[in-house]
Amino acid sequence: MFITLAKNLKSAPLQAADDPRWARIVARDKSADGAFWYSVATTGVYCRPSCPSRRANPKNVQLHDTLDQARATGFRPCRRCDPDGPSLEAGNAAMVAAACRRIEQSQEEPSLAELADAAGRSAGYFHRIFKAATGLTPKDYAAAHRAARVRQGLEDGASVTTAIYVAGFNSSGRFYEKSTGMLGMTPTRYRAGGADEEIRFAVGETSLGAILVASSQKGVASILLGDDPDALVRDLQDRFPRARLIGGDHDYEALVARVVGFVEVPALGLDLPLDVRGTAFQQRVWQALQDIPVGRTVSYADIAQRIGAPKATRAIAAACAANNLAVAIPCHRVIRRDGDLSGYAWGAERKRALLEREAGESDSAYRSARR
Repeated sequence: MFITLAKNLKSAPLQAADDPRWARIVARDKSADGAFWYSVATTGVYCRPSCPSRRANPKNVQLHDTLDQARATGFRPCRRCDPDGPSLEAGNAAMVAAACRRIEQSQEEPSLAELADAAGRSAGYFHRIFKAATGLTPKDYAAAHRAARVRQGLEDGASVTTAIYVAGFNSSGRFYEKSTGMLGMTPTRYRAGGADEEIRFAVGETSLGAILVASSQKGVASILLGDDPDALVRDLQDRFPRARLIGGDHDYEALVARVVGFVEVPALGLDLPLDVRGTAFQQRVWQALQDIPVGRTVSYADIAQRIGAPKATRAIAAACAANNLAVAIPCHRVIRRDGDLSGYAWGAERKRALLEREAGESDSAYRSARR
């Protein structure tokens, strides 16, 4: 029977080497698993693209769009890659999802060893896969979840003490050590919806249009760009609906002048205390953005690699879009891999102008260094 099936398979023209999918088989591309399968006449098996077995001669290979087509050859499933079972990627995704639910449902933060044991993996392997899938370590994910539970409890009207312990903090001391960074203000003020938080602001003018700079007691909380100063003020009100907005005095306008100067001459640098408010993942992305030198651009995939989350490019783009601090957190330096500028919260033309300005300064500095 095997000889007959093999002869039937060989009777059809086999052109696997000319199919673009063959390159994915050669690369053992795990992301191709589930997209197609292939069978090998000489071994009588069918496999998934990422199969670790020795590469077959493409003359003996037939590609299949569906698993049923691969089974129809009459060959057996490969024992090494188990093409009938879930892919490694799907299995890892399910493992991480189960771990996330375990973290969220636990009263106390599970240890890495406990999570790895529940997943049936070594601690090192589990830690690596979890971070690649979520962009966070299990510990950071648990911290972000506890912070979200605290915020929800305070917004629902719970007392600060109740919100702390319901969220899984074992002691109030541990919470208060991190509360300002977690909430952006004291827990009591957050519970009141940020009421009476003072936000100082001032509007300036740049060659790229109007600019608004706003600060809390902690540091600069917003830098907004636009065409209409009044629209920027309304935008600020939407971002801090319960805060008391206070127009900046002469000293504060000097700070705005520093930001304007940086927009006009990026080489000046901008070393200001920032009040960065976002999730743990967003803050990791924003920190990576701050590490991009003036005059350089990177892709979303580059940032994903830098933070250890290679598959989180969409989440990277979302974090860039959520950035409140234009130029201070330089999301304009992130472009698509093909060189397209992609989107920018304050307009694609401003993004282009900022990049051209920074690239020009970088070239000038290089020429000066060569003299």
